[in-house]
Amino acid sequence: MPPVPQLPVAVIGAGITGLTAAWQLHRTGVPVIVFEASAAPGGVIASTRDGEWLWEAGPNSLLEGSAEIAAFVDAAGLGGRRCYAADSAKNRYVVRDNRLVAMPTSPLGFLSTGLFSWRAKLGLVGEPWRARAPADAEESVADFVVRRLGREFLDYAVNPFVGGVYAGDPCRLSVRHGFPKLHALEQEHGSLLRGALKRRNTSGGPKGRIFSFPEGLAELPRALAASLGDAVRVSTRVQVVRRATDHWEICSETHGQSRIESFSAVLCALPADALAALRFEGVPAAGQLEALREIEHPSVFSLFTGYRRENVAHPLDGFGLLMPEVEHRRILGTLFSSSLFPGRAPAGHVALTSFVGGARSPELTQLDDAGLRRLVREELGSLLGVHGDPVFCHVQRWPRAIPQYTLGYARFKAIFAAVEAAAPGLHIGGNARDGISLANCIQSGRRLALAVTPAH
Repeated sequence: MPPVPQLPVAVIGAGITGLTAAWQLHRTGVPVIVFEASAAPGGVIASTRDGEWLWEAGPNSLLEGSAEIAAFVDAAGLGGRRCYAADSAKNRYVVRDNRLVAMPTSPLGFLSTGLFSWRAKLGLVGEPWRARAPADAEESVADFVVRRLGREFLDYAVNPFVGGVYAGDPCRLSVRHGFPKLHALEQEHGSLLRGALKRRNTSGGPKGRIFSFPEGLAELPRALAASLGDAVRVSTRVQVVRRATDHWEICSETHGQSRIESFSAVLCALPADALAALRFEGVPAAGQLEALREIEHPSVFSLFTGYRRENVAHPLDGFGLLMPEVEHRRILGTLFSSSLFPGRAPAGHVALTSFVGGARSPELTQLDDAGLRRLVREELGSLLGVHGDPVFCHVQRWPRAIPQYTLGYARFKAIFAAVEAAAPGLHIGGNARDGISLANCIQSGRRLALAVTPAH
């Protein structure tokens, strides 16, 4: 008798998590179908070229902080296309007293920096002897940092960093869930300084370099989708996910045409809102997913602006600037896009990407495009010496941008685990569960693929 055909694995969502999972399965010979409701794969990763300008609608770079990420990019066929951040963009600026101050990158630089007072610097000496929190304590990022490092480090190091990464509020984010590596340093080593030194001495692989590609980060999802071919179905909405006796069924609709198909497993790689809205049948526990609507997602808008080089006084010799909340300014930060990677602006011009809103200033996201452009122009004029109007501008709005891992987030992680436990063959990943960074999402996709590979 001929062998029984192997049922494919369904992947719902063609963002970087879903594409990574599908690509990983495809490489091992597991048949897979990817369902994507929008017209193109890639999720929030979207790079657009207009002549000699190139802007990113979502993430701007990927951190090569592990050997796994490096190997993944190589295996996807993009190893030779990496563009590492320019050496001239090594400075990370933080605003203090309305001027840009470079973050120190060495012990000597830390001693001489004007970013922190001598009182704050001396206070750091006692950090290794401060008591660790109980292992099960629920603590905000702000409380954690003040307890271990002091208020000034919260205000001028961690607060601007949290604003840049989460567009969030460190007083509301959970250190255990939002920054698990930071939490682990204290729990495992009793000290952030001791733990960082030990990890630095024992870590292998790439040393935290950031990179992109000549045509932007979207080269990565495009490459993954191209390798999957017809297995990626765009403009296809999943209407029902149904659990049968020994398989799964998915009812989907593409351009008005419906179909029902059988699968051996279902991998969900959706944003929290979309997962909460997904209709399940035969999975009573899936009703708990409705609670995911309560996960906070502040609005964030980005403005990509291009200027003639002579219209910007600052040398732009860095990654960009981050804005502490205590400075009471109206942007979260600005990337020096054309300093980071080549091909982002025409010769004789510079490109800047500024971020507005977040949990810090939600009212600013009510501005229209003209108001946002005016706000950013005024802020960049004050901070970077920008004068005149931009010669190029693109506004990108994300009404619900980044999931916030707030205090009590364990409740949502418990829901993911409970739904999976009640429905063997259903696996959930993505930025609402496994971390918000691009590297986190790639690792989430790899985890999803491994969850079903042993069954084949």
